[in-house]
Amino acid sequence: MRLALIGLPGSGKTTVGRQLARRLQLAFLDTDQVLEQRLGCSIRDFFANEGESRFRDIEEQVIDELTLAPEGGVLSTGGGVVLRAPNRSHLHERSHVIYLRSTPEEVYRRVRHDQNRPLLQVEDPMQRLRELFAVRDPLYQETAHFIIETGRPSLATVVNMIVMQLELAGLL
Repeated sequence: MRLALIGLPGSGKTTVGRQLARRLQLAFLDTDQVLEQRLGCSIRDFFANEGESRFRDIEEQVIDELTLAPEGGVLSTGGGVVLRAPNRSHLHERSHVIYLRSTPEEVYRRVRHDQNRPLLQVEDPMQRLRELFAVRDPLYQETAHFIIETGRPSLATVVNMIVMQLELAGLL
């Protein structure tokens, strides 16, 4: 089984993904970590030096490879993965996609002090999150098989909600 988590930067994809993988006894892979290994530098530095478009080209190759890999597992994706149509189709067709839906306000509360998020290193990060949400929320919804409203529940509660959805869908 391959599960993929999508959502805004800071929506909890990596944290939830690790716990979900542990709970389901599946491998865990963070696509951002795979990308940084491939790039040989941080995503933030790559963005600054090469630009977002070049980054998205490489991200598209990585998503294609990871969703074709014979072994399953839990993939935590980057927040902008849905901006490219091939990524949306590869994720949707080759995995069970879970959208961790968080409001811009919830995300801001979680990540306001994180300096490693290139898209949030702007004068008004709250406004930036609202803009990202407006553009990406329809794309996340289009890509997802399941939508989990993250709100303020604990990590364990979010993982339980996902497991329950997978059970209801007959996947577990």
